[in-house]
Amino acid sequence: MNAITSLYGRIVQLLSGPVVESLGLLGIRIALGGVFWRSYNTKVAEGTWFTPSEFLPYIFQDEYAGLPIPTDIAMPMTIYAEFFFPLLLFAGLFTRFGAAALAVMAIVIQIFIYPTGAHFWGWALGIIAMAAILISRGGGMFALDRLGDRFFGAKAA
Repeated sequence: MNAITSLYGRIVQLLSGPVVESLGLLGIRIALGGVFWRSYNTKVAEGTWFTPSEFLPYIFQDEYAGLPIPTDIAMPMTIYAEFFFPLLLFAGLFTRFGAAALAVMAIVIQIFIYPTGAHFWGWALGIIAMAAILISRGGGMFALDRLGDRFFGAKAA
């Protein structure tokens, strides 16, 4: 029995180290950023960076009508947010800020666009949970934040 617990202890120690944790954080950054990056790609005209697709105004007027801000403000805000915040996460730059911004977007979407509980349990909770991990742990050792930490003398948790 001692050999099994010893082996288990060594495996746990290996898997709970900073490299494996950083790989997990990288995966979460890519997964969370990817959700919003794919959404961004559905909102812009093909071959452009920030030109709304021809259908986007109708989607915002109909499906996203619950938003408390006018469509002409909400559309570009959404496009820019779904472009820049995922890029921050992919690079691991200002990871906590980018994750917090996407969590706020998920909460806004939940409250104003899909206020039913089914959407919360199916989508928003996963987004908020991934963002919470990144907010609490940062981007890990494979993030550009790490360079800033070294430059500014901050210590990672």
